Amino acid sequence: MLLPVGVLVRRADAVGVVGRAVQAKAAGLGARPVAVLVDRPLGTVRGWLRRFAGRAEQVRAWFTRLLVAVAVDPQIPDPTGSLFADAVAAITAAGRAVVGRFVLREVTAWQVAGAVSDGRLLSPDWPPEWINTSSPWSAAM
Repeated sequence: MLLPVGVLVRRADAVGVVGRAVQAKAAGLGARPVAVLVDRPLGTVRGWLRRFAGRAEQVRAWFTRLLVAVAVDPQIPDPTGSLFADAVAAITAAGRAVVGRFVLREVTAWQVAGAVSDGRLLSPDWPPEWINTSSPWSAAM
C-alpha cells in the first residue's frame, strides 16, 4: 500500500504533528508540555520521543548524508550539544535542501523526512543500511 507523503507507518498522526513534537523536545520542552502543545496523549508523545531519541545519531548521520547528496552548497548544521537536537537540525537542513533543489513549494521538511524514510522515520527498522538500491535516495548517496 502506498502512503501519502504526510503519513508515517503505524502512526495515526501526520508526520507534521510528530515533527512538531520532536522539534519542541529538541528546543528543550519535556514530554508533558510537548503533549499539550501537539494535543496528543502523553503516552503517545513519550513513545515518539523515546523512539526518536534511541536512534538520534543514526538519523542525524542519514539526513546529513542526504543533505550533502542533494544540496548544491550544503551547509552542515553546527553541533548543538544534544544528539536529539542535532538530528532535528539535520532533518530540517536536508528537508530544506530537497525542497529547494526540486522546487517543492508546498512540501515541508517533515514531509520530506516522511517520504525519504518511506514513512518509517519512527519504525524499528529505520534508518536502513546503505545497500538498498531501489531507493532513489540511496543512489544519490
